[in-house]
Amino acid sequence: MYGIFLVLVVLIAIFTDWARLGKQFFDLEVAAKLFPDIIIVALRNTILFTLIAFTGGILLGIVFALLKLSVIAPFRWFATAWIELFRGLPALLTIFAMAFILPIAFGIKPPGGPVGAGLIGLILVASAYMAEVIRSGIQAVPKGQTEASRSLGMSPMKTMFFIVLPQGFRIIIPPLTNEFVLLLKDTSLLFIAGTFIWSKELTSFARDANTMYANATPLIMAAIMYLIVTIPLTRFTAWLERRMARER
Repeated sequence: MYGIFLVLVVLIAIFTDWARLGKQFFDLEVAAKLFPDIIIVALRNTILFTLIAFTGGILLGIVFALLKLSVIAPFRWFATAWIELFRGLPALLTIFAMAFILPIAFGIKPPGGPVGAGLIGLILVASAYMAEVIRSGIQAVPKGQTEASRSLGMSPMKTMFFIVLPQGFRIIIPPLTNEFVLLLKDTSLLFIAGTFIWSKELTSFARDANTMYANATPLIMAAIMYLIVTIPLTRFTAWLERRMARER
């Protein structure tokens, strides 16, 4: 296998048109023209949109996780329908629905214009996934914790918010970090709702620059920016998982 891999590497090195590849995808002059906007506009917007979608998703996720664990059947049915709907629909279609179908059908204009509509779509999708993650974290907390707090006279609400949820979130930090990384990449779907010059994220910025310069270097630069953010996050997640495994 090592020999086959080495032969493949040599063949790729021999037959690749490096000059043409460098000109089309790694043109340093085009890359230099992207700065500083690719950082102070595109990367900043990407991170900002991710934080907004993550925060909204986790808040809604807590609500629907608690509804799904409720003893009241209609609450469970509603939460289950919500989770299954937005987990089943592609994020692109959800963003499209928030940006175009909702305003046409009900005359409702989402706050923030096209970007706000796209972020609402991302929040809805994130809430469905996070609700299941949070529910699993709550159910992973030993029942003895709940019984002990109730025996001390704490109400069910105080038990949930001061005893169960903090322990549950400690368990689900790694999957929540993974969800953050997925949301970071899903911000590239916001283009479907439309963007302004000041609201372009990395993918929209790179696509427009690709058209302007007739060169694919902006797409490579956008990919590098994504990796600069996502690789440390994924390494941090792996470190958390190893640490939690040792503690268990």
